[in-house]
Amino acid sequence: MPEQTDEQIALLVQRGDLEAFGLLIERYQQKISRYGRKFLANYQDIEDLVQEVFIKAYVNIRSFDTNRKFSSWLYRIAHNEYINALKKKKHEAVPFFDPDTLFPHPVAKEKTDRDVLDSDLKQSLDLSLDQLDPKYREPIILYFLEEMNYQEIAEVLHIPMSTVGVRLNRGKLKLREVYNKQQ
Repeated sequence: MPEQTDEQIALLVQRGDLEAFGLLIERYQQKISRYGRKFLANYQDIEDLVQEVFIKAYVNIRSFDTNRKFSSWLYRIAHNEYINALKKKKHEAVPFFDPDTLFPHPVAKEKTDRDVLDSDLKQSLDLSLDQLDPKYREPIILYFLEEMNYQEIAEVLHIPMSTVGVRLNRGKLKLREVYNKQQ
């Protein structure tokens, strides 16, 4: 029996099978948590916000159009929660992501003191990301870390697809600029 799509499960929930929502939580809890860790440094806050995201999704599941992607709808709810949390907690560090994604080969892989260098690089990138305007930081995180395509990012952020490309390009340039100033 083929596995049900997220949209099929959401339809079951809309029709009254409230326990089916647990399947959606299982599929997305880690992803939504990882997405949140890119914005907020306090682990407990992230877990509280993730719980809020799923509560809002559950409460509003009837408004979800099952002809659309469930993941984009859920990430939009998460986006709103995380942006609101950012507004409340300005200037918290954004946790590290893989530097090779944006800066190919920043440190030679053969170095024996790789761990020390990685730690310094993580700290520099965290500070660099934290200095980016959220309108540039968020598309970078969604694209490089959450592996969303332009269309999905456009749906999450409620912006045109062409704007996604512009923000990604500008965000990468600004991130490199901030990062290079720290070096």
